Amino acid sequence: MARIKGGMNARRKHNKVLKLAKGYRGARSKQYRIAKQSVMRALASSFAGRKQRKRDMRSLWITRINAAARLNGLSYSRLMHGLKLAEVDINRKMLAELAVSDAAGFTTLADIAKSKIA
Repeated sequence: MARIKGGMNARRKHNKVLKLAKGYRGARSKQYRIAKQSVMRALASSFAGRKQRKRDMRSLWITRINAAARLNGLSYSRLMHGLKLAEVDINRKMLAELAVSDAAGFTTLADIAKSKIA
């Protein structure tokens, strides 16, 4: 049986990596070995970035909730504790949205939390 050379498979693999490296500067987009290193690092960074974005958004929501809570005479932690005692199940994303777009609704929730704490 004849031996099959791997040239086509190698070319396909190289082209896939070089396509991902399109737009990189210099050898990073032209030479396979260097492009492969850059692409691997970029993919690792993008994976980490997706996790970081979730942390950043939660931090932003907490900051917004805290600012609105202080306008209503509460700290963030006391507001959250009061809502938990009142058995109000609303996530931080929705609380932050209420704080920004519906101040009256947020004030109602803050009053509920105040009544449960006191």
